[in-house]
Amino acid sequence: MTPESRAAATIMVVDDTPANLKLLQEMLQSRGYRVLAFPGGRMAIAAARRQAPDLILLDITMPDMDGFEVCDQLKADEGLRDIPVLFISALTETTDKVRAFQAGGVDFVTKPFHFDEVNARVKTHLDLRRQRRELRDSYQKLQELEQMRDSLVHMVVHDMRSPLTALLGNLDLALMHQPQDRVRDYLVHSTLAVRNLMHMVSSLLDVSRMEEGRLDPVLEAVDLVALAREALEQAEPLRVGRHLLLESAEDMPPLVADRQLLLRVLQNLVGNAIKYTDAERGRVVIRLLKGTDGPRVEVCDNGPGIPASHLEKVFDKFCQVEARQHRRPHSSGLGLTFCKLAVELHGGCIGVTSKEGQGSTFWIQLPSVPQAKAAH
Repeated sequence: MTPESRAAATIMVVDDTPANLKLLQEMLQSRGYRVLAFPGGRMAIAAARRQAPDLILLDITMPDMDGFEVCDQLKADEGLRDIPVLFISALTETTDKVRAFQAGGVDFVTKPFHFDEVNARVKTHLDLRRQRRELRDSYQKLQELEQMRDSLVHMVVHDMRSPLTALLGNLDLALMHQPQDRVRDYLVHSTLAVRNLMHMVSSLLDVSRMEEGRLDPVLEAVDLVALAREALEQAEPLRVGRHLLLESAEDMPPLVADRQLLLRVLQNLVGNAIKYTDAERGRVVIRLLKGTDGPRVEVCDNGPGIPASHLEKVFDKFCQVEARQHRRPHSSGLGLTFCKLAVELHGGCIGVTSKEGQGSTFWIQLPSVPQAKAAH
């Protein structure tokens, strides 16, 4: 600790013995500390509430209020609980020391004390408190910077929607004029690329809204079989030789859900399965099953599978970023994170089973009765 920071530190000494109080006050002042000395606990607590010290040296055996009770009241006060309390007492029993630490003390010095020891412990705990404050301030600044960054990213992404929508509309209009085969192929691939960008933009914005509790699901009766067929139909341009199949139990009951959110979940899962299956031998199946607790949806593929070490983190957006940075082939951006949050918004759960070389099955369990979480 530098002389300047030491001079700025305020230490409160609480002891009902005048000689000890005077000795500690003089010795601490000689080291450059500002000292507030009090012969009783009630006076000390009142003074601390007016001006919080940086550290408190606290006696235990005092007539008006013992040190344990003083420490209890300090720790119960939101504005004082972070102040380190060093007990300094003639009590030597282990039970007394344990009680001191249970009350919230950070150290215990036995009387008669050696001032060099007291000074060393005071310096150590002042340094620790300063470091905790610096760490807290740095963390707060980091949070503020992250919030600014996220706000900027969301603003840019939100503004991307308009030009992407216009571009997609123009591509669709161009396709309506039945261009030549090669030109049509170019337009189809461009349209798919723009649609993928739109999905990415929507996923990023909706992930943020769901994490903050600002997305309310629009619940309605949904035909799960029809929804699965629509997801496969929309994935048709991506198929390129792969087999896309739907297997469903008979008489699947209607589901109460947000249709658009659930459709995007299926689109993400099917698109992810197509991406990681072979164009010639690939097989993607949406399987709809009845369950006692509600319908179960499985999206199965015969792709390369996911390493066991990655299974627990596959829905974590931070894991996806890390996977992209290391160029891992099983990264899929924010799509799976969106799926997890959207399913949980309905009160359901999502998971994956996979073995390397044997494909993957992403499953969704949805409740029979709507359990959508309300936005905050």
